[in-house]
Amino acid sequence: MWNILSGEMKPAISMKNLAYRYRGQERPALRGVDLEVGEGEFVVIMGHSGAGKSTLCAALNGLVPHFFRGRMEGEVRVCGRSTRGRRVGELAREVGLVFQDFEAQLFSTNVELEVAFGPENFAVEREEMVHRIRESLRLVGLEGFEDRQPATLSGGQKQRLAIASVLAMEPSIVCLDEPTTDLDPAGKQSIFGISRRLREREDVTLIVVEHETEETLGADRIVVLREGAVLADRPAREILGNVELLEDARVMPLSVPRFFRERGVREGEVPLTPGEGVREFRRRRWRVNPGRHRKLVEEDRARERSYGEPIIEVEGLVHRYPNGVAALEGVDLTVQRGEFLAVIGQNGSGKTTLVKHFNGLLEPSEGSVRVGGEEAREQGLLRLGQRVGYVFQNPDHQIFSDTVWDEVAFGPRIRGFGAGEVRERVAEALAAVGLEGFEKEDPFGLTKGERQRVAVASVLAVRPEVLILDEPTTGLDYAEQRSMMELVRRLNEAGSTIIVVTHAMWVVAEYAHRAVVVRDGRPVLSGSVREVFAREEELRAAALRPPHIVSMSNALGYTALSVEELLRIVEDG
Repeated sequence: MWNILSGEMKPAISMKNLAYRYRGQERPALRGVDLEVGEGEFVVIMGHSGAGKSTLCAALNGLVPHFFRGRMEGEVRVCGRSTRGRRVGELAREVGLVFQDFEAQLFSTNVELEVAFGPENFAVEREEMVHRIRESLRLVGLEGFEDRQPATLSGGQKQRLAIASVLAMEPSIVCLDEPTTDLDPAGKQSIFGISRRLREREDVTLIVVEHETEETLGADRIVVLREGAVLADRPAREILGNVELLEDARVMPLSVPRFFRERGVREGEVPLTPGEGVREFRRRRWRVNPGRHRKLVEEDRARERSYGEPIIEVEGLVHRYPNGVAALEGVDLTVQRGEFLAVIGQNGSGKTTLVKHFNGLLEPSEGSVRVGGEEAREQGLLRLGQRVGYVFQNPDHQIFSDTVWDEVAFGPRIRGFGAGEVRERVAEALAAVGLEGFEKEDPFGLTKGERQRVAVASVLAVRPEVLILDEPTTGLDYAEQRSMMELVRRLNEAGSTIIVVTHAMWVVAEYAHRAVVVRDGRPVLSGSVREVFAREEELRAAALRPPHIVSMSNALGYTALSVEELLRIVEDG
């Protein structure tokens, strides 16, 4: 296992045989973890859901074992001192932790007071406090936001505010637990830009829990956890070039090295980035077969011809919030029966506002929305909800029943179906999402991925013609994301019209048929996913970027949407 071999780097964090089991849990969250992180290092922690990443973070600032109930074995030393005999408040001076649910950390009435809270509690002198607030907001790009209420900020701005509030306490160790989960590609880059700036400060040790492998190339090391134990601890490029290791850990590997591994390139020789990939591709004298690429484009067009009549028609749609802010301005859009449409754009662009008009959750300020040829506002929520199902980003916002069966049965019941029909629909919906046998389970005792499937099943039981999913992969690990999107693909192939709102560009590339890019409340780019992702400059102007494998193929002159597609069209020179 790689650690501080030179002896020149003083350990900021040292874990020796750390094990932890939460009270009431049979399986340990951490098992025999040995880990050292040197002062000034930038270390990324990766692993599947339940691998122990968040528990490891909580052990750094004493939440484990002093706050969460459970049994801890082994030792954690921070800045040379054991955490066992130190209070959480004392450790907060040395370890700043930004939680995965960062909004839970925000509670003040304006941005300045939020950032001031920590230093104020540590009795920092006023002049020094003002300096820290200014510097922290500058570092995260929130200068000028001092008087804004946190609730009025976008998701990315709230995330940066949570980071600023921790930085203002000037901890020597900063730990960010999945800081980019809810962010668009530009937001992700912004957070990792903060990470790079922190890394330039030799007095700060940075730990980042992350599942987006494309964002971790700048780390010194990556530690991979599996089932609570350290599977690997090596320099970042070594880990990211080991496709098999990441797949074994249920972490999404980088697409460029995966392509080269599939083409027979040895593990230590694979390029990692699109630019490196293009150079290696040309060095090996490989080429793209234009005829094979034309076949991909013809398949796109044949699929488009298979769609049915328009199911959703939007004309001149304007939506203004009560404060007068226009979230949508003059939107025209048609969705055909059988389509798989992705609505993409940066945080706050109007994506979710747009799709909430399709099932009556919002009504137009101006313009019209027709579903099945009828005005949506004239159909009523009950009828419209039967035609257009909506699965929220957080399944916990729509789950409320004591059992899975009751949750899935709720929709058919309120629509007056008989007991036999309800049973048939519940069984059908649970089978569709792979949850047969879960009928008596408490939904809130299930994993996030399973709760997401319960939410989908509860919508499917109504048998809607259109299914809208808002960020269906948020909070899921790679295996769960694949499982969810394969389910959605099967539903589409069975005849459902699918609309997905997502920041996950690989999901768009590999699953959607058409993409609409929304910017400042207006669609600015629309077409097949292949056509949209070929226009990288326009995507970047909308704070988006295609997956690495798409960027590499674009540079080669032929847009491929996945590793599998690029493999199909490449041949030896």
